[in-house]
Amino acid sequence: MKRMAAALLIASAAISPALAQTAAAPVAEDFKPSSLNQPGQQYPQVNSQGYARFRIIAPDAKAVKVSLGLGGRGGTVLTKASDGTWIGTSEGPLDEGFHYYHLTIDGGTFNDPGALNFYGSTRWESGIEIPAHDADFYALKDVPHGHVEQVLFPSPSTSTQRRAFVYTPPGYEKNPQTRYPVLYLQHGWGEDETAWANQGHANLIMDNLIAEGKSRPFIIVMTYGMTNDIKPGSPGGLASFDIRPFQTVLLDELIPYIDRSYRTSADASHRAMAGLSMGGFETKLIAPKNLDTFGYIGLLSGGTFGIDDVNATPGFKDKVKLVFVSFGSRELDRGRAGAPGGGPRPDPRANAAALKAAGINSAFYVSPDTAHEFLTWRRSLREMAPLLFRN
Repeated sequence: MKRMAAALLIASAAISPALAQTAAAPVAEDFKPSSLNQPGQQYPQVNSQGYARFRIIAPDAKAVKVSLGLGGRGGTVLTKASDGTWIGTSEGPLDEGFHYYHLTIDGGTFNDPGALNFYGSTRWESGIEIPAHDADFYALKDVPHGHVEQVLFPSPSTSTQRRAFVYTPPGYEKNPQTRYPVLYLQHGWGEDETAWANQGHANLIMDNLIAEGKSRPFIIVMTYGMTNDIKPGSPGGLASFDIRPFQTVLLDELIPYIDRSYRTSADASHRAMAGLSMGGFETKLIAPKNLDTFGYIGLLSGGTFGIDDVNATPGFKDKVKLVFVSFGSRELDRGRAGAPGGGPRPDPRANAAALKAAGINSAFYVSPDTAHEFLTWRRSLREMAPLLFRN
């Protein structure tokens, strides 16, 4: 448990998108409003090279900075113009995909009034999207769409009504006799149950995969996994994270509610658990100990399974239908938070190969040119979904 907690601290420490210090070519002046801007707002903007440009109206401010990424590391210092606005362009191109950011104005933290907000880093942050060259797999297309709905379920263990979001695939309402497998999909540290649909586009990814005949239709359930009080802004609080309260919510309250309320195939061979970063940590703590509940396990930038894990888990070889592990290439190449030797330890590539050699259905995926960020996890869901519930 201590080793796993330490590994998670490395795996979940916030890193900002990599900003190139120098650019090989001049910055192209073809900036367009970000797709995540509030209606009618022209800034922030993104150009064809992946640079971001910000413009803030703060005529009485003394200093304005844009801080990118979970935790706000890295940033772009804005310069005041004669009209009282502040403007600046990122030092280099940002990674493709979604990024959190916020403003620091005279020492205070604020969101950008031009951008939509997304829950991350235990607060609502502004969001910017750098168009990805492979964005087609999560694009909104003219295909049959599933539904994402909010549900409130009773939680006697926490003395609250808790919230989950449930994706039902296209055709769910039209096929009243059909039962569906279920994936319980967890968010990362500092995020909540809105993350996978908003930042991750999980519903659009599934709609497109199903329309292309690449994935079996299944239900996705997304709920809040941080049942412990963790000090805001301090991922280190995860060292004392107690999985038991959330495990109770998940196993004893949410799953029975979903099985009562939706047409599920309520057995382990039709139920999966997966998560990104902290959600992968939760998955590794819960799923292997409950193999009569979950037959499929996915860790997305959230740890790895080795032969020792398998040998320490009775029934693993017989009951687990799939172990899926993924990382961004930059997580593997340079490690996280200064990990000695670069890359997570133990080596997830070697672990996946060892599981496969032992006869376990093990899949390993590396997202090219991404780090600990949502394009990694969008791609990971795209790769994992077709492998689920194929038995």
